[in-house]
Amino acid sequence: MEWNLLAGAQLLFFGLGAWYFWRSSRRKGAGEGLRCEDNIVEMDKLMAMEETKLTEPLAEQTRPRTLEEIIGQENGIKALRAALCGPNPQHILIYGPPGVGKTAAARLILEEAKKREGSPFGAGARFVEIDATTLQFDERNIADPLLGSVHDPIYQGAGAFGNAGIPRPRPGAVCEAHGGVLFIDEIGELHPVQMNKLLKVLEDRVAHFQSSYYSSSNKSIPPYIHQIFRKGMPADFRLIGATTRSPQEIPEALRSRCTEIFFEPLDRTAVEKIAENSLRRAGVSYEEGLCGRIAAYAGGGRDAVNLVQSLTSLAWMEGKKKITARELEWAAEAGRYQPLYRQKIAKQPQVGVVNGLGVQGNGRGTLLSVEAVVRKGGNGLTVTGIVEEEELKNGQGTAKRKSNARSAAENVLTLLEQFGFSAQDFHVHLNFPGGVPVDGPSAGVAMFLAIYSAFTEIPVAHTLALTGEIGLHGQVLPVGGVEQKLAAAKEAGATKVLIPKQNWKESYHNLGIEVISVATVQELLSAAFLSEGAALSEGIDFLQEKEIG
Repeated sequence: MEWNLLAGAQLLFFGLGAWYFWRSSRRKGAGEGLRCEDNIVEMDKLMAMEETKLTEPLAEQTRPRTLEEIIGQENGIKALRAALCGPNPQHILIYGPPGVGKTAAARLILEEAKKREGSPFGAGARFVEIDATTLQFDERNIADPLLGSVHDPIYQGAGAFGNAGIPRPRPGAVCEAHGGVLFIDEIGELHPVQMNKLLKVLEDRVAHFQSSYYSSSNKSIPPYIHQIFRKGMPADFRLIGATTRSPQEIPEALRSRCTEIFFEPLDRTAVEKIAENSLRRAGVSYEEGLCGRIAAYAGGGRDAVNLVQSLTSLAWMEGKKKITARELEWAAEAGRYQPLYRQKIAKQPQVGVVNGLGVQGNGRGTLLSVEAVVRKGGNGLTVTGIVEEEELKNGQGTAKRKSNARSAAENVLTLLEQFGFSAQDFHVHLNFPGGVPVDGPSAGVAMFLAIYSAFTEIPVAHTLALTGEIGLHGQVLPVGGVEQKLAAAKEAGATKVLIPKQNWKESYHNLGIEVISVATVQELLSAAFLSEGAALSEGIDFLQEKEIG
């Protein structure tokens, strides 16, 4: 009898001990191991932190709340709306410099799409935003906020599932965006492994998980986890990737799955408007013309907002009710802002000087002056002012490209021989002021016209700008970046632009600048000189009759 009582007591104590340790492990896994007093102290600290808030930065106050507040991106917004608001929304890649409204436009257009009849986006469709530059990536798949990961039992913090030896799938952003939009900023910075996995998710519309701890015969694993491992987790979303890189730096496999949309660099008028909006929201008065002065210093919208922030803070500290140019000069000097050089057309025509057009590395169009001098005696070609070699970065590394401007110039000299010019009897000097990278082919017509003008001594209209590649048989061939070049020509003050006929679009009628398409050098010469009183035939006759030697 006593033995039975002793055995029973031992079993009771053993059971109480097992229950105690089980409860302790449960509390520890659930975060209940802290004393009540400790929990109260930590909660008080957390609540105090939540109640402490600073004023909203001006950059957040000026963030666009409607599509109308996104300045200078009308074409990009229209294209984004067409790609996202229809019954079959597309995956999208948005190219453009920072601070031009790519994220804001995508977020606002999703809200618009959700209200449209026939759109597959429901009222609860989410806009999940992540930044590829800060994405955690672990090749062991312990944590992956983009694609999801599996919390295996061996890892700390696995909780009750880990204690039971059950692998637990953790969904990533691709699953959180199911039924909505996944916005990846700076998508070109994704790790190649993540990029390849993302492409697989886009194709399957399912995120798959793997674990060496998973067994389909393990009956202790909950049914929903079995289903995730067998069929995957739904990830049917539309991808919007934003990047400041060029299309050539983005993997072709991603580009082929997406509609590509381009947001343009902000021109001076757009930056001026952003400065005006920022000053209005800041609630300060300012002297007339201040917004234009701000735009002269600001390289983009964010620079303009930062300058306004400095100006309003300075005015508040000094108790001033109105911001003047004096405060702007101080803020620009303190922030090391330099007045931006915005190239303008010359005030009068010059012999041998032509306004070419190009596109800078940031995608912004630019006026490209071309100067030519032709001298009797000697033979040869000198090309100066170009960057002979430039370094290009892409997803696979860097590459160096030699300028082909000299080759294009040699082609121009060969073509001019058809008009009586002899390269053996003259020396031609071409110069590109500014020392910028020059895409030889697209500057072909500008070089041809500059040399033609220098040889015939007929000036080219200073209000004319042009772009196009030129062939050995006198054809004017298409080039890229025409929209950006037209914008640059208009901003620089040109009134007429000549472009290749194959680049012509009907929309160019509405740009507020005369755009003429040409297919041959004869059409080019006629359009360039006729309005200046120098007929095409006069120029050709001059070339043919000019004394040589």
